[in-house]
Amino acid sequence: MAKKKSTQAPEQLEAFESALTRSERFIEDNQKILSTLVLVILGAVAIFLGVKRFYIKPLQEEALSQMFVAEQYFEADSFNLALMGDGSNYGFLDIIDEYGITKSGNLARYYTGISYLHLEDYEEAIRYLKKYKPKDKLVGAVSYGAMGDAYWELQETGKAIENYLKAAEYKKNDFTTPMYLLKAGYAYESLGEFEKALKLYERIKKEYPESTEGRNIDKNITKVEMLRNQ
Repeated sequence: MAKKKSTQAPEQLEAFESALTRSERFIEDNQKILSTLVLVILGAVAIFLGVKRFYIKPLQEEALSQMFVAEQYFEADSFNLALMGDGSNYGFLDIIDEYGITKSGNLARYYTGISYLHLEDYEEAIRYLKKYKPKDKLVGAVSYGAMGDAYWELQETGKAIENYLKAAEYKKNDFTTPMYLLKAGYAYESLGEFEKALKLYERIKKEYPESTEGRNIDKNITKVEMLRNQ
């Protein structure tokens, strides 16, 4: 066995040296192209960092300032003013148009979706909430849950359940997860799918017993068990 290994070693070394030679030859033959490629990559990185620092960052600061009044209207439930502005200050739709590439522009899509939900324009609510890219733990969950509410109002129960479950699973926590599990359970009940509703209620009882939903879930479990057994 030792003799066999000793005869293989020179062959392996020769193959390795041959591979190195081919690599070196490739680098020599394509040195200009490779140098240009490296310069292009470095240039692209420099441009990206420059745009982020000297364009996106100041734009984000401006957007944050512009959105302040719209957020005040939103908090006061003045959703039309929050969306459209008041003639002197931007609304969320203006923020999206002017600062859509910023973090504030992204957040404005969330606010816009929720505003349309309150105004009972459910299709517009869904349209903007779909465009929102979730970042924050709670806001991300609420955005999916709000889409669930909009689909529920449009009587698209299957899509409502899908979004309630997304909301429940998004960065799971003791507040939003049981809340949206409960909503999904109610939606399943409306379809007569009592077994699926029961599983969600039992999950709330087991995993989130100290939540508001968990402290009151026994009555839901009892009701669904009775309906299931009828």
